[in-house]
Amino acid sequence: MERGREEEASSAGGRGRRRVFSGMQPSGEAHLGNYLGALRQWVELQEEYECFFCVVDEHAITGEFAGEDLPARTLDLAVSFLAVGLDPERCTIFVQSDVPEHVELSWLFNSVTPLGDLERMTQFKDKSSRLESVPAGLLNYPVLQAADILLYRAEVVPVGEDQLQHLELTREIARRWNSRFGSYFPEPEALVSKAGRILGLDGDQKMSKSLDNTVGILADSEEVWARVRTAVTDPQRVKKSDPGRPEVCNVYTLHTHLTDPEKLPDIAHQCRTAQRGCVECKRILAASIDERFAPFRERAAHYRENPDEVVQILEAGAQRARGIARETMREVRGRMGLDWRTALAR
Repeated sequence: MERGREEEASSAGGRGRRRVFSGMQPSGEAHLGNYLGALRQWVELQEEYECFFCVVDEHAITGEFAGEDLPARTLDLAVSFLAVGLDPERCTIFVQSDVPEHVELSWLFNSVTPLGDLERMTQFKDKSSRLESVPAGLLNYPVLQAADILLYRAEVVPVGEDQLQHLELTREIARRWNSRFGSYFPEPEALVSKAGRILGLDGDQKMSKSLDNTVGILADSEEVWARVRTAVTDPQRVKKSDPGRPEVCNVYTLHTHLTDPEKLPDIAHQCRTAQRGCVECKRILAASIDERFAPFRERAAHYRENPDEVVQILEAGAQRARGIARETMREVRGRMGLDWRTALAR
């Protein structure tokens, strides 16, 4: 993008539409939980908002990772973004590390973020309790998250319930910075996913690739069934003749997200009256998932055959993002006294 177009993108800054920012760590191909909890909503948001969707690779390095694997995982997640329907003509898709201002703003935000606030974060306490040596990056993770959002002066952030505490910290960081250096950053509001907490196929833990309790969004029909057939159902329904309880069955909960709503009353009735067994119920769910995934697989096949196209989309997105990031940082540096040459020349 030429400089003039960069400035045009920067000045557009959500003046007509409210701005959204969200990101996802690059763990490779997205999975069903990612789709239900975030990606499905992102696709809808791009119709109404000015959206920035980011592969947050600099967040990924705060945990266990292999440097040689990270590039492929980053590209695979970008393919997943495009496969589910994110459109680079209607939203900005980019990789976090391609915009160095994320890290710069994070460091500056550390100057207004109390240590106690970071130590109180539930996710930090949970993850650090399992580690013998806690990396500083884990503690500062939510500060970088705040920088991700506020760098684009985003007004709306789609989040799951487990991220609400981090978003409230982002709002507090914006308030603290504004009170010290003048009003500039918005206090972004949460757009909580209607899906709620998506349990994995084990019916116990949050759906996660690391827990091996999910299915990839690009899985073929055979793999979808192989995964869904392992799903845990109502624990009290031991035999097919036992009446089921859809309200406590995680397979039925997944049906409510993925199966034709007109079929749900029959599925629930057949379960309660023991007219349909759990295996058959799982087959219907697998068919629903497979039908939903079919267009994703088709689009992904195109991008996997044309990886240069994905790279171009990410580079164009980063260029657009940098135009806004530079504008933000010019203002931030000036207000914090870091643009000393300009100040002395006045």
